[in-house]
Amino acid sequence: MDLAQLQDVIERTFGDRDRARGVPATVAWLAEEVGELAQAVRKGNRAQQAHEFGDVIAWVATLANQMGIDLTEAVARYEQGCPRCATLPCACA
Repeated sequence: MDLAQLQDVIERTFGDRDRARGVPATVAWLAEEVGELAQAVRKGNRAQQAHEFGDVIAWVATLANQMGIDLTEAVARYEQGCPRCATLPCACA
């Protein structure tokens, strides 16, 4: 699944509920999920880590949808590698 497909699935699945929750509460949920990911990275197994990565990405898509941000466009700045020096690997000092 690419980012556009993810955003579409998240919108169709949770869009009404997400909008009712609002951006501030969505940011709080995203922060909580990042905390759960941090815990899984430190103490979890591979399955728990994969689960939490999925949750974080889904909440990022939720927030992007609420804010009208196209994630494909948002990550395009990394297409050439480093967004500052445009090289792979990064050559920034």
